Amino acid sequence: MTKHPEKPIVHYGVPEWCNNNEQLSATAELERYLSNVIRQESRTLRNDTNCKVGPRCRQINTLCTECVGFHFLSYTVTPQTNWDESDTSRMLRDRVWEVSRCKDLLVSCAKKVDDEIEALTLSKTRTEETLAATAVPHEVSMESLTLREGRQGFELINDPVEKELKKEVHVRKRAQQTLQQLIDQAFEQLCILQKIRQQLTADLQNKVETLDIDNTCLELTITSSQISLKPDPTRIPAGSCTPHEWIQFTQLNLARAREAMEMSEQMREDMSLTRVSLQNDLKNQQRATEFALRKRNHEEQQACRELEWQLKNTEGEITDMENDIFKLDADLKAKTAPLKLAHTRLENRTCRPGMDLCRDEAQRCLVDEVNQLQATIAILKEKLSEAQHSLQRLKLHHNQMKQDHARKRGALALEERCINIRNRLIPILYSDGTPVPLLLLTSSSGRSTRHLEA
Repeated sequence: MTKHPEKPIVHYGVPEWCNNNEQLSATAELERYLSNVIRQESRTLRNDTNCKVGPRCRQINTLCTECVGFHFLSYTVTPQTNWDESDTSRMLRDRVWEVSRCKDLLVSCAKKVDDEIEALTLSKTRTEETLAATAVPHEVSMESLTLREGRQGFELINDPVEKELKKEVHVRKRAQQTLQQLIDQAFEQLCILQKIRQQLTADLQNKVETLDIDNTCLELTITSSQISLKPDPTRIPAGSCTPHEWIQFTQLNLARAREAMEMSEQMREDMSLTRVSLQNDLKNQQRATEFALRKRNHEEQQACRELEWQLKNTEGEITDMENDIFKLDADLKAKTAPLKLAHTRLENRTCRPGMDLCRDEAQRCLVDEVNQLQATIAILKEKLSEAQHSLQRLKLHHNQMKQDHARKRGALALEERCINIRNRLIPILYSDGTPVPLLLLTSSSGRSTRHLEA
């Protein structure tokens, strides 16, 4: 049988074996001790992370009667992690309530801004309609002035109607300028309100999104499937602001909106008062112009009737004068034959012979008759000449009166046309066809000042 050689293996002694066992046992005990310490420290750490010392339960070796249960020899605790999560949830709920309150304020303010925009737009529309309603009266006034320029002669005078019409044109132009300024101001104010409305809308949209995010955060729990670890979640996002800046931003938006609405309300009141004031001024001036027109028309009619009466009497006088001239001429012709007879007799008696050619009574009577006839004929001729000149003057003046009467009739026709075209002046109407309602405006003292639109 072959004998195998032995391998060179190190052999330990019994003491070494015992020492190794003791060392293993000691090491095991040490490791168990250290492990126990670590486990205790871990439990303590878990308890510290999951528990929080109660505010009134920090008395050692005492009985706490304010906490649920009885606890001895150590301070009573409540779950710290749950407490922190509860504090966080409470803070989130408070934040949600605060954001909701700001959102409600923004919603209410935005609605007021919308109402104010609608009211200012309506007031602006009414002002534009009032401005548009002045176009036709302005054309009527200008047409009346143009028509009255067609008067001729002494009828082309600067009468009260002319003054009132020019004043009416001036008042209407001033009203148009004022209304246009109000419209421009209202347009600018509407732009400001629209801009503020956009700012409120943007802020409100941010609040709504913030509420959605915070409500979603409130709904998350440790068992939610949407939770996960995020990289650097405690970083400060770019563009972050402080709570003071946050609330100041919203308060600034609300303050701007309130200021703009106050300006808009004041503007609407000013527009209403201005519209009514201008309408009253225009109406008063229109009445003054129409009164002057009617008065002038009455004066023109009276002048025409007076001139017609004078024409009629003058025509009668011309007829009478022509008859008298005819009679004077007939009388003058009738005196020629007796004068011829007397002349012939005197001439024939100059042929008497000798002493018979004497200046007897017949001679004297014939001479007196001739002188008388010649004087009568001279007087008749003078009267005839005067009558003819008077007739000429009557006819000339008659023609002048006829021309003046024609001018007066033309001026009267123009005045009547002016009155007729002013019938186109209608009350100012709104877009719905209803007239502008007027009510009595009273001041804070209760006194009536002027009329204001409802």
